[in-house]
Amino acid sequence: QVQVVESGGGLVQDGGSLRLSCVASGSTFNVVAIAWYRQAPGKQRELVASISFDSVTNYLDSVKGRFTISRDNAKNTVYLEMNSLKPEDTAVYYCNAGAVLGGTYYPYSSSWGPGTQVTVSS
Repeated sequence: QVQVVESGGGLVQDGGSLRLSCVASGSTFNVVAIAWYRQAPGKQRELVASISFDSVTNYLDSVKGRFTISRDNAKNTVYLEMNSLKPEDTAVYYCNAGAVLGGTYYPYSSSWGPGTQVTVSS
């Protein structure tokens, strides 16, 4: 199995930038997809971005052009570079290991860790 730990969240001003990191353990990291989700209080968890084992990416429409997901297999790390942040991006961000099949991301597990809080002030 792949275990993930999120970091990099914090408080940033409207229009600012943050880079989130998802550090993974497990020998299968290089052949799995990784996704970032986010959830704001009272709202549904939503898939923000995913990256396949061969670095094919997909993004939530509202973050296209602002967020970039990438992976560094040598460091077992997936990054989410977030630019032009808006207050609407405020949420707890989670990463998750899974697979992309037929263009759809499927998580391996329905359990979630603590995530990392991103707060964008106006």
